[in-house]
Amino acid sequence: MGRPDKSKAKKSGIRRLFTWKKLLGTFFVCCLIAMGALYVVYLMVPVPTANAEATMQSNIYKYSNGKILARTGRINREIVGLEKIPRQVQQAFVAAENKSFYKDNGVDIKGTVRAAWSTVTGKGKQGGSTITQQYVKNFYLSQDQTATRKLKEMVIALKVDQQTAKNDILAGYMNTSYYGRSAYGVQAAARAYYGVDADKLTTAQGAYLASLLQAPNQYDWTSASPTGRKLVEERWNYVLDNMVEMEWLSPSERAGMKFPVPQKPRPAPGMEGQTGYIVEAANQELVRRGVSEEDIKAGGWTITLTIDEEKQKDLVKAVDEELEAKLDREGNPKHATVQAGATSVDPRTGGVVALYGGAGATEHWMSNATRRDYQPASTFKPIVLASAVDNHSVTQDGRKIGLGTVYDGTSKRKVVGSDIPFAPENEDDRDHGSVTVQTATNKSINSVYAQMIVDVGTDKVKKTALDLGMKDGQDFGETPAMSLGTMGASTLDMAGVYATLDNHGKRVTPTLVKAAAHKDRTVEPADPIGDQVISREAADTTTKAMMGVVQNGSGTRAAGDYQAAGKTGTSENNRSAWFVGYTPELVTAVGLFGEDPKGDQVTLTNTINPGRANGGRTPARIWGDYTTRALDGGSDARFELKTDSFVPVDPTWEPTDPATEPTTEAPETEAPTTTPPPTTPATPSTPPTTTPATTPPRTPQTPSTTPPKPPTSPTRKPTDEPSPPPSIEPPDGATPGRGGQRTSDTPPLPQ
Repeated sequence: MGRPDKSKAKKSGIRRLFTWKKLLGTFFVCCLIAMGALYVVYLMVPVPTANAEATMQSNIYKYSNGKILARTGRINREIVGLEKIPRQVQQAFVAAENKSFYKDNGVDIKGTVRAAWSTVTGKGKQGGSTITQQYVKNFYLSQDQTATRKLKEMVIALKVDQQTAKNDILAGYMNTSYYGRSAYGVQAAARAYYGVDADKLTTAQGAYLASLLQAPNQYDWTSASPTGRKLVEERWNYVLDNMVEMEWLSPSERAGMKFPVPQKPRPAPGMEGQTGYIVEAANQELVRRGVSEEDIKAGGWTITLTIDEEKQKDLVKAVDEELEAKLDREGNPKHATVQAGATSVDPRTGGVVALYGGAGATEHWMSNATRRDYQPASTFKPIVLASAVDNHSVTQDGRKIGLGTVYDGTSKRKVVGSDIPFAPENEDDRDHGSVTVQTATNKSINSVYAQMIVDVGTDKVKKTALDLGMKDGQDFGETPAMSLGTMGASTLDMAGVYATLDNHGKRVTPTLVKAAAHKDRTVEPADPIGDQVISREAADTTTKAMMGVVQNGSGTRAAGDYQAAGKTGTSENNRSAWFVGYTPELVTAVGLFGEDPKGDQVTLTNTINPGRANGGRTPARIWGDYTTRALDGGSDARFELKTDSFVPVDPTWEPTDPATEPTTEAPETEAPTTTPPPTTPATPSTPPTTTPATTPPRTPQTPSTTPPKPPTSPTRKPTDEPSPPPSIEPPDGATPGRGGQRTSDTPPLPQ
């Protein structure tokens, strides 16, 4: 007889243990246990009273000294019944969130389980809830994404669905949901986005508001990115297509609908003046730190800011006296186009001590301090220099780049060594001949910096810019034109960049929120002082270069009883004018922007004063006035610079007798900027970029008139009024030109 097959016996035993009858029985038993458990939970979980959102608290915003700046957080909401909401608008919400709403029992088990599993496994927030579940979450529970809350939501939704009419549930959902722009409920949303009451909403508008609920901040049309706009349009089309599918909207009506672009946002009452700008900037920072917009709007926060009450007043006074007092916004349409923005930062702490967002948050909601849609122009040039020193860059003929390096300052000179042709025009189309980097910085000579960025490498300069704190955007292309600041930047961005230079190359990220506390949580303060992003020599060399700008270059109007470094900037067609500078204690970026009532960029020419509004005029005056006030009249602090770069004496500046300086200020004019400079590609036979490193031939150029005497020390503040005529003053980006006529220091780019 053969030996018994043990493997067959083992398999037979497993089969007897796991028969289909036993498996089926086990399954049914598990189902019964689960059902019993759910029933127990159903009995044990009551329908609670309304959550804290029904009695929301205000948010309190405080100055750095503890004094209250603002209270916000009153719920911007007005409950309306369904009878005041057009039928198709109601249906749009159902089509967007829960097509089976009128038929289901209030719970989407599959969607709820999927969302709970996503939360448990750490995959993040996921949708799937019915309208009833979302109403329960809004009205009875919290926004926490936990498995326990999801289970309660499901149980309460079942009970609410049994106890409450569908129309009441829908009304509650539409009235408790958050739509962005501080609007809770469909009535507030209708007013915030379209300026009408809910009963006047069109179907298309209702579909947009329904679409917003998925991502209120991302889908707000006026502030959305191109991707956000695309997504919300897709969501809007999805809602309308669902309405057609549900036979709530005819195909012909659907075909005739166009996307209803909402109006620009308007601030809540109480946000007048600079308060609204500061509060919004603080909220944006909290969002970046991980606090949801919904949590902020829910209230209960005490937020201590870095804003210094006195410096904030100083900044407002400086803008009022140097700009607003000279404008007639109501009576002169050109004056009305002038927008001012400014950010002031303590480089030692990174705290934003003052911020100016515009004439008033209730008049101009977009903050001019944080907007990034204008070019920083020549205020970018110091970044090119910093990158050159940090990367130990050399010229085309092999000479190390420093403040004493000589370049060819000929206007419209073709850059050498670039695959992309570029030949920028200097201010007034002036040929400066052989000049040092220091002189080129003082006079903001475009041709020198265009060649320098090629010598350094546009990729390296961009990396330096991003390391210093600039933001990468769609206009930040790696081309020689980047040397002229053709990307977008805010005063907040540029204040951070220059603060990093002031901090000897250690990254400074401006922060507005010192502390934020809630009864349920606190937000850890950010560390605004980061790593060494460029060498100290690079940062300090750049500081030394910009000290020359304030002492005897285009920024003399910013000089005062303090040591300062800075740079002027005026963008193409004079659409923006900047002065960004710093003392050892304070960094401030001031920008003026031309904007028409439609929000389009326009020129600043013939607005603040006849002719061009360059960075060396009103922006530098605002900067100097504010800095003098903020430093209590002046400061003995001095830059502690470590650099071996040679700074030559600039022979183009000749002292004069102050008694001979003119006493009136002639108007400036702007030369045409419509004809781009020639951009024929350079050939290998093009002469070298600079003259040899030995003593260069530097014949001083004789201006049409004697230039004014530069300050004898960085602590001397030149008299602003009366000022010398533009034909003999140190202009923004050049020495005096022909007949006082000037072009922008950022000329038209090649086509």
